[in-house]
Amino acid sequence: MDEIKCQGCGAVIQTSDPEGAGYAPKSALEREDIICKRCFRLKHYNEVQDVPFEDDDFLNMLNQISKSKGLIVQLVDIFDLSGSFIPGLQRLTGHNPILLAGNKLDVLPKSVNENKLKQWLRSAAKEIGLKVEDVHLISAQNGSGMEDLSQAIEKHRKEQNVYVVGTTNVGKSTFINKLIHQSSGVTDVITTSYFPGTTLGFIDIPLDDKTSLFDTPGVIHRHQMAHYVSDHDLKQITPRKEVKPKVYQLNEGQTLYFGGLARLDFNSGERSSFICYLSNEMEIHRTKLEKADDLYRDHLGELLAPPDSETMKRLPALAPHTFKITRAKTDLVFSGLGWVTVPQGGITVTAYAPEGVKVSLRESLI
Repeated sequence: MDEIKCQGCGAVIQTSDPEGAGYAPKSALEREDIICKRCFRLKHYNEVQDVPFEDDDFLNMLNQISKSKGLIVQLVDIFDLSGSFIPGLQRLTGHNPILLAGNKLDVLPKSVNENKLKQWLRSAAKEIGLKVEDVHLISAQNGSGMEDLSQAIEKHRKEQNVYVVGTTNVGKSTFINKLIHQSSGVTDVITTSYFPGTTLGFIDIPLDDKTSLFDTPGVIHRHQMAHYVSDHDLKQITPRKEVKPKVYQLNEGQTLYFGGLARLDFNSGERSSFICYLSNEMEIHRTKLEKADDLYRDHLGELLAPPDSETMKRLPALAPHTFKITRAKTDLVFSGLGWVTVPQGGITVTAYAPEGVKVSLRESLI
């Protein structure tokens, strides 16, 4: 039998192992559009099932690009930049040219200076050794910036293949669906979801008689919050509309809880503003540092939510990261959750996140 690939995730269809990638019952082979059981459950019931792929398997698949010629479109999530760059991408993709596309522009406050944001993305790419031809800001969700990016892709690909790469949950499938819809009018070419790791193999979408656009598997970064929370909580912490900043004036010895998923202690310094950029659905609670541990112990999953009961089963203990912030306008970033802008320097804070989730400082984005 000829090899059949799932039209949702790209996995090779098989009918023998219900737990394996690409499984579909034999009856599904009679349909015109064949998708695996996993994509069927995702599409119709919004359920996601784990698959037995290791992180290195995804990177090895990505490494295949270095053996061919084409244009790379690296999609990053502007809201989670530290979590969505792929270290070593230049090595994985060879000498192929790279366009950098910053997705989810629609969730940033409208006050953001787009020229400054482009320069910021270019600098961030340079810091990790990524040489890019151009930078574009887009929203795959509402289509803004897609026309310009589409024209840039056509210009830079020089009649060669196009490979769309990115980490899990960055919006690749939504992006490609929008791109294809713009050019052909076809909708929902690829399964889309909130959940990490939906695309399991290269999905080949013909551009013309000789070349294709390939959706590649999302590279998994274990330091993103998405990999430690339930599907329900992931929806809650993932912004779907413009984020409204919340400002707190804190004295030293005060604490902010972001649900029960992260915490920020103001250890020392003059009274200061803390500007929080998180999903609008995230609840923030302020308390005294001396009461913070008791609040967490007594109210995790209730007043401090998320996490829900499913997340609490898998959530690692919160680990501390202490920073002395010396310069004004610094962002403290929780990978996959959001960030807090500290307008002034000369303070010391301790940020808590689940063990394994990255916490870092950067120059203020806004």
